[in-house]
Formats: sequence, structure tokens, C-alpha cells
Amino acid sequence: MDITLNNGVEMPALGFGVFQTPPEETVAAVEEALRVGYRLIDTAAAYGNEREVGEAIRRSGLDRSEIFLETKVWISDYGYDRTLHAFEKSAAKLGVERLDLLILHQAFPGEFDLALEAYRALETLQRDGRVRAIGVSNFMPEHLAALGKRSDVVPAVNQIEVHPYFAQPEAQQADRAQGTLTQAWSPIGGITSYRGSGPSVFDDAVVAEVAAAHGRTPAQVMLRWHLQQGRSAIPKSVRPERIAENFDVFGFDLTDEELRRLDALDTGVRRGPAPEDVTREAFWKEIPEA
Repeated sequence: MDITLNNGVEMPALGFGVFQTPPEETVAAVEEALRVGYRLIDTAAAYGNEREVGEAIRRSGLDRSEIFLETKVWISDYGYDRTLHAFEKSAAKLGVERLDLLILHQAFPGEFDLALEAYRALETLQRDGRVRAIGVSNFMPEHLAALGKRSDVVPAVNQIEVHPYFAQPEAQQADRAQGTLTQAWSPIGGITSYRGSGPSVFDDAVVAEVAAAHGRTPAQVMLRWHLQQGRSAIPKSVRPERIAENFDVFGFDLTDEELRRLDALDTGVRRGPAPEDVTREAFWKEIPEA
């Protein structure tokens, strides 16, 4: 199942993420994901595992053209020249000459001029054919509006926290209004299980009931919820059985009523850091050279 981005590039709707996957486990996990059938791999400079993602792709035996590869620029590499160099660092670690999607990892609102300069570098990279599409991550409507006033290319993707307990309808609407695809990180609510207080979406009675009605798992139901509503989703796991389970979401459909019930679970409570919390003091870290 592919989605056509706003510049005509086709991208698989369902991808495989490697956030917090240790480098020593990344090669095996990505190899398994590619073996199962994933063709979209999402990583980031700040994850510290781009090199291992690249190694897994080489070991897979798949042609580079068969894999949609996306990575992200961290805030310490924002600024026009630094972001151009960030592309070089990521491409070298991944072992590729061109990226399918390059994203700014954070809005960095406290130093938004740096983010704007970084995005200008992404526009240059796309214009030069070194990336096929460009996007952003963790941009809220006000950040998208500010970016739109000072840039030429509408982001193809905005990767944000979306799961049934935190659906961000306003952010999704802002994406749709300008033709930007919403891509969900923590799409099956893993962040509700390991960060902060409060219930986990995995234990929710509504999710369990919908899953039972289809003979599916809660994770599969949540991923189907994303896909049927037109989002991209990038679940992660290092366990082969979970990797396969998360990919097996194309053989059933949720009803309109089931989709509405899942929508109604939104608590409005963010589990990841708010964009304004991502400051130089709290999150700055240098990204090493290849």
C-alpha cells in the first residue's frame, strides 16, 4: 500500500522504525523487517544507528530502488551549511548517494530561525536531486504556518506523535490543509507503556474489543486505524514475531463505527516532549562524523 506525496513521489504507507533500537540490535531487526516485506525504513541521525541501517539494507540483497529510506537532521546540525553537511554525514553512514526523504527532527521553536535555515538547505538538496522529498517532524500548526511564510517547498511529511490516546486532530488538519502527509511516530502507543504515568493504550478495553471482533491484536488494530485514515505509520520492534505481526495489517478493515470508537479514545495528553521543551540546553548533542 503506497501513498503519493505532494510532489508525486510514492512512499509505502507502513514503515519500520528504529527509534531507541541499540546499534547492536539494529542490523538484525532491519534485516528481518525487510525479509518480512517492509520497504520503508525510518531512522535519524540522533538515533545513532544509521550505519547499522545501511548495513542491513546491503545485507538484504534488495536493490536500493526497492527501499524507501528516510532519516532526520538533529537540532545541533541546524543552519544552512551545517544541514547540508548533515546530509553528507547521514548519507555516508547509510552508504547511499540519495535519500528518499530527509526531515527536520524538531521544530526547535526557541531558535526557529535556525530551523528555517535548515529547511532552506533541505530545499537545496531536493532541488539538486540528492533527496527525493523533504519534510518535518514535531511541527505544530503554528510552526507549519511560520515555515510556509518563509519557504518555497511545502513539506511532504510531518512526523508527529499519533496514537489513539493522543491523536492531535488539529495538527493533522493543519497537515491536510496544506497537502502534507501525517506520519505517526509511536503509532501503536508504545510511549504510553514506558513513559510517564497514566494508562497504556495496549490495555484499553475498546482497543481489545475491536481486536477481538477481527481476531487481531491491539497493535494490528491501531495500525489499521492509521492506514484507513490516510496516515503513514512506522512501528518499531526488535522481536521477529512482533515485526511480522505489525506488518500483517492488510487483510481486514475496521468499520466506520470502530474507527469512531478509536477516535474517541483521544485524551489530548502528549507523552513525548512538547516542541517548546526541545531546547539547546536540554537536547543539544553533537552528531559524529561518519
